[in-house]
Amino acid sequence: MNSPVTSRVSRATAVWSLVGLVLLTINLRAAITGIAPVLGELREAFGLSGAAVGVLTTLPVVCLGVFASVAPLVARRLGTDVAIAGSLVLITAGIVVRVVESPLSLFVGTVLAGAGIAMGNVLMPAVIKRVFPARVGSLTGLAMMLMAASGAVAAALAVPLDEAGGWRLALAIWAVPSAFALLVWGPLALRGRSSRPAETPARDADHSLLRSPVAWFVAAFMGLASLMFYVLMSWLPEIMRDAGYAPATAGMMMSTMMIVGIPLGFAVPVFAARLRDQRPVVFAVAAVMVAGLVGMMAVPSAGWVWVVVLGLGTGSAFPLAYTLLSLRSPNPSIAAGLSGMAQTGGYLLAGTGPFAVGVLHGATGGWNVPLVLLLVLVVPEAVFGLLAARPGLIRLREAKPAPRALPAPEPVR
Repeated sequence: MNSPVTSRVSRATAVWSLVGLVLLTINLRAAITGIAPVLGELREAFGLSGAAVGVLTTLPVVCLGVFASVAPLVARRLGTDVAIAGSLVLITAGIVVRVVESPLSLFVGTVLAGAGIAMGNVLMPAVIKRVFPARVGSLTGLAMMLMAASGAVAAALAVPLDEAGGWRLALAIWAVPSAFALLVWGPLALRGRSSRPAETPARDADHSLLRSPVAWFVAAFMGLASLMFYVLMSWLPEIMRDAGYAPATAGMMMSTMMIVGIPLGFAVPVFAARLRDQRPVVFAVAAVMVAGLVGMMAVPSAGWVWVVVLGLGTGSAFPLAYTLLSLRSPNPSIAAGLSGMAQTGGYLLAGTGPFAVGVLHGATGGWNVPLVLLLVLVVPEAVFGLLAARPGLIRLREAKPAPRALPAPEPVR
């Protein structure tokens, strides 16, 4: 019987790696989600304009896209475990830097933390495949659940921590779990256990994916699903506060939205993978998002209802997008290339959302226009989702073989 742990990894190292994976995943959302509930306090402390606040909420998502493409290169040169340890160094340093009372430090620290989160987010699946090849599904599901749960906890505790010790405590507290995770990954990096770097697809496969319509459909669907999630994560507390809810309640609402999505991280991939055609799931997600956004505009007094509805929508769309990465790929190499393409392009697209919504809110002085924009964006999200969810696999064009050289003519005698 095959062991769930690869033979080249000792059981002790596997257990140590499992502990490291758990600690890594709980640090891949908290430094981002803990900002939104205290945006008002940060605006006052630093005198930030509406556009500056929009940039602050956009930076982490942009970093997820930009540094997603850097992570495999670092892992290939230094090893995956060393690269993950470096990502935790960046997360910890970024959290510490941004609590310095300086607008520059706030933005620089956010970039550092975002870069570390992006690298950890990309390299985590490589470790799971290398150390636990027989448990990819269960550990990936566990990782998604822990990421969602840690993000929800960070959002829920942000305002109470701010009230207890100020915005510095609310932001700085998350350096503790990241530093603790670094203590676990440090020995793995020093031992050089990562003999195989993160797997990356061949360059020719990357170019072929760029010519595949299905690959673009999946990437666009993931990008728009991410955009919806990060816009709501960044601005939902402010929307609820302006609707008359107390700051602590508004923070709990964002936390609730993310908590609703935790079980869906398991349920949606399992259900979607059993279907030959995932388009009914896309229809359901789009309908739920429309209901939540319209309800928030029409009946804001029922805010808790719409928060749960939006949690169902965003909590289903994101796992569905990740599931489509595998379902549309004919082999692991294409799946890896599609994942890198979708995460880089998708997160860069998603990064425009929080900034655009912040600018619209500042220009209009209300939330109806930004919410209408999100409602309009549900249409292309559904269209690309339906195209990506059609049965079938990505077909890459085979490279044309090089022409055979003609034999050299014999010399005339």
